[in-house]
Amino acid sequence: MYHPAVRISVVIPAYNEALRLPATLAAVADHLGRDESWIPAEIIVVDDGSTDATGTVVALHEPAEGVALRSLTHPANRGKGAAVRTGVAASLGDLVLLCDADLATPIAELDRLAAVLTDGVAIGSRAVDRLRIERRQPVYRDLMGRCFNLAVRLLATPGIRDTQCGFKLFDGALARALVAAQRVDGFAFDVELLLLARAWGREVREVPVRWAHVDESRVRPITHSAEMLRDLLGIALRRLAGALPSPPLR
Repeated sequence: MYHPAVRISVVIPAYNEALRLPATLAAVADHLGRDESWIPAEIIVVDDGSTDATGTVVALHEPAEGVALRSLTHPANRGKGAAVRTGVAASLGDLVLLCDADLATPIAELDRLAAVLTDGVAIGSRAVDRLRIERRQPVYRDLMGRCFNLAVRLLATPGIRDTQCGFKLFDGALARALVAAQRVDGFAFDVELLLLARAWGREVREVPVRWAHVDESRVRPITHSAEMLRDLLGIALRRLAGALPSPPLR
């Protein structure tokens, strides 16, 4: 089937996000629709087994002209990494933006990432310039995040100071190749994608962005931290064993 060229696909993983999605979808569509360089665009929401009205909210939303909206559904909750994999695999864009449903990083920061992207990845970062953090997360969450980022730098992606900010822009073909090789279903999927991108010779550029902590986070600090550490160790072991997937032919 023929598809007109899509400039950008915005992939939003969503789990029980019925309350936040209307404002997020409106903001994303409005930003893309106001700049002709982003049109045509698509927003892909992946409903990861929600038990609220997330799917209904997406179905009822009418985006701006030139911005298509698609909804994909997992029958059961599989994890953020799995939702991202589903959304990116279905994307059509020359570029792919991964964006959290809470828009902790405003969609306008897309322009900062696009300005430095070549054929690799540009990632939003809270660590490069902490003065851009508009609302800090609770101290215990900040400390846990810093400890995890330290472990990530030691074991997987040295030099990258913040792998977990939910705002990342990819070359579209690269994004689809990366998720085809991705294994991690949970929150450590970011580490795996960035490690693979580097292993395949692509540049990962870290860009300071505005960010504000949003209450009602879907991250459960103890449970998910343990899962992320487990997945990080698995990623690091595959790296040390030389068991990372080979890049596709370019």
